[in-house]
Amino acid sequence: MTTLTAAKGDPNWWRGAVIYQVYPRSFQDTTGDGIGDIRGITQRLPYIASLGVDAIWLSPFFTSPMADMGYDVSDYCNVDPMFGTLSDFDEMMAECERLGLKVIIDQVISHTSDQHPWFIESRSSRTNPRADWYVWADPKPDGTAPNNWLSIFGGPGWEWDGIRKQYYMHNFLTSQPDLNFHNPQVQEAMLGTVKFWLERGVHGFRLDTVNYYFHDKELRNNPPMVYDADSTGLETDTNPYSMQNHLYDKSQPENIEFLKKLRSLLDQYDCRTTVGEVGDGDRSLTTLSIYTSGNDKLHMCYTFDLLSPKFTADHIRKVVSKCQEIVTNGWVCWAFSNHDVQRHVSRFIETPDERQRVAKLAISVLASLRGSICLYQGEELGLPEAELSFEDLRDPYGIRFWPAFKGRDGCRTPMVWDSKAAHGGFSPGPKTWLPVPTEHVTLAVDTQEDDPNSVLHHYRQTLAFRRSHTALFDGDLTFLDTQADLLAFVREKGEERLLFVFNLTRDPQDFLVPASFGSITPVSMPGFDAGLEDKVVQLKGLDAFCAKI
Repeated sequence: MTTLTAAKGDPNWWRGAVIYQVYPRSFQDTTGDGIGDIRGITQRLPYIASLGVDAIWLSPFFTSPMADMGYDVSDYCNVDPMFGTLSDFDEMMAECERLGLKVIIDQVISHTSDQHPWFIESRSSRTNPRADWYVWADPKPDGTAPNNWLSIFGGPGWEWDGIRKQYYMHNFLTSQPDLNFHNPQVQEAMLGTVKFWLERGVHGFRLDTVNYYFHDKELRNNPPMVYDADSTGLETDTNPYSMQNHLYDKSQPENIEFLKKLRSLLDQYDCRTTVGEVGDGDRSLTTLSIYTSGNDKLHMCYTFDLLSPKFTADHIRKVVSKCQEIVTNGWVCWAFSNHDVQRHVSRFIETPDERQRVAKLAISVLASLRGSICLYQGEELGLPEAELSFEDLRDPYGIRFWPAFKGRDGCRTPMVWDSKAAHGGFSPGPKTWLPVPTEHVTLAVDTQEDDPNSVLHHYRQTLAFRRSHTALFDGDLTFLDTQADLLAFVREKGEERLLFVFNLTRDPQDFLVPASFGSITPVSMPGFDAGLEDKVVQLKGLDAFCAKI
């Protein structure tokens, strides 16, 4: 085993970093079983490095029954045989070090699989050593669940266990019981799993459902949710979960002290980081602020605010402005896509023919914002959401709510590498775990490498542009009033001041440069050539402009 106990370099490397998310089962299959593996990731690391990113984030690869695609862990300190071995992981780490890539892994500690030895012991009796390691509660006198808490994946958030004659809590599948973080032994056990991977050299952790660790000890009922016009919540007629105001089943104040313990552990190692996933409805930015403030909890968090169907100047300005107002000394990580939402090209386009233009404009906007950014595999190819039949689905969330909600499999289909190979070069086997859409094969890496105007080359150029301007790492961002539906702001740090103007509409728009700016010098922005005449920026539809002030 190769053990790396220290990662040398800048301890603040994560501020403004670009992180590339790898979904292991869909990245590269080397065995022919139709499922991606760690050796496949190692094989493709030079490609990832060629994009100009700073780190990779690996979705779960731990031992698991795979009821929720690895987010139901049965052994936190091993690799599922589906993906390979710990030796494969060590080899991948060595290759990442050679290429200068940091490694962030998905740490899923709010719940385990019901096949985890801890839960098997916990459910065996009310008196065993781990009896209190999970959230157990007696039924009401009429036999119903202890309260009205719901599961995100449908139905009650409680499941009856006939051996203990109690209910256990599950925020997701019934096979994903929630750990009881009120128990100090549970906290220490989870910190032990984190330490295992720190000792193996990983540079950070993406913390799944980071605000779900603690629950209300009194098990109080959640009140109904009242949404305002700007809500980013789910449609209430699709999933009843969003009909509740989740005051008591997540985001509890006790979580703060645990996050401090976690940070204290990471601070014993050089150059480590954490990025928390915060799903907290309209309170998400407030939770993000609390979790990342003070330099003693999480390093950064991301929310679902920009993972919405809205790609408008008004929406982005509202979200980012609110973030800057609330998150005064924390740090945010922005993303337009990940493994849980419809691919953003499909969310943002109005007609199929504008796919490439929207894909280029979206990364240009994202790379210009203040914060770190996450990219999701395949978005650098402009991949649209895959259209799958019900028979193809593997996602329990989608199967449960079909057809009102088609689930998350449409964004999880295999990566396409070679347009001339079977399954787009993803797998040498006869069948893949999810089908590879024909539309995706035509957008494979090999075809885009040969096209200088491709989305892939635009991503490389845009990330190089970001790296070449210090103001884009952690410089200030100030929004400007606009005469039209435009997104305009200034990024500045030290002597560098950059003006950005984005037209997210389909119609030509003009932007009058403020007189106080004096003379400005246009800066070549990859993929866009908006004109400037007499201090008027002339933008086509779906266009961008940058200038030095």
